[in-house]
Amino acid sequence: MKRCNSFNINKKEIDFVQTLMCGQIFSYKQFENKILVLSGDKQAEVFEFENFYKITTDDIEYFKNFFDLKNDYEKIKQKLILQGGEILAKAIEFGRGIRILKQDLLEVIVSFVFSANNNIKRITASLFELRNKYGTKLNDNFSAFPTLKQLGKINEIEFKKLGAGYRSAQLVKLITQLEELELKNLEKLDTEELRKKLISLSGIGPKVADCILLFGFARIDVFPVDTWIKKVFNLYYGKSDNINQIRKILIDKFGELSGYAQQYLFYYQRSCLKV
Repeated sequence: MKRCNSFNINKKEIDFVQTLMCGQIFSYKQFENKILVLSGDKQAEVFEFENFYKITTDDIEYFKNFFDLKNDYEKIKQKLILQGGEILAKAIEFGRGIRILKQDLLEVIVSFVFSANNNIKRITASLFELRNKYGTKLNDNFSAFPTLKQLGKINEIEFKKLGAGYRSAQLVKLITQLEELELKNLEKLDTEELRKKLISLSGIGPKVADCILLFGFARIDVFPVDTWIKKVFNLYYGKSDNINQIRKILIDKFGELSGYAQQYLFYYQRSCLKV
């Protein structure tokens, strides 16, 4: 990777540990003196200093967009606090350095289908193996996420060897379906139409669809609901065991800021409360 290009980010703007560990991305590695972030065929190295981070990459504009640096998160947080009450205020204070990443769409789709009913450590290891075995080499140590054409050459047995388990057959079918679609055309659909389309694809249920919408299509008007969000809801916002009902109530409450609220509440509940 070329090392002549870099830019700095004030620590008031982002906390990389919080942002990378809040469940939205799997393609990163922490080293003693840096964090390596991968997205599609791009990579960046994050170096921490006292008041800022230095980002070294061969595609500065891509990663400025990737880290969502043009968005005013202070305004977003203030609006959310007015809507979400004391618990969301605590969650925002706890995870105030979180930003929602604008990731490579194909990588998000495959990664979140891969992630269903799996733990983060195993998902991360499997996805790095997928990159290094089937993607184009970026350098001696890392490879790009496989293109759709490269993914299309992987069979069910090979996916099982990567740790995909029962998801292996789903992934093979999904990739065939994606080859028949034009992903960019999907971006023209409104959120609910797009959600229905995603759920029609192999291996994609309601929660995974919402994650793809939020982290792949940058649709902030969605609220992925898992066991952690279900706990938050029943502790602070109502009583329900119905995931669809919880999702609707929370979207009605937070509207166009739903995705931001979800990330703060999810990270706080999983990291701090754990009940």
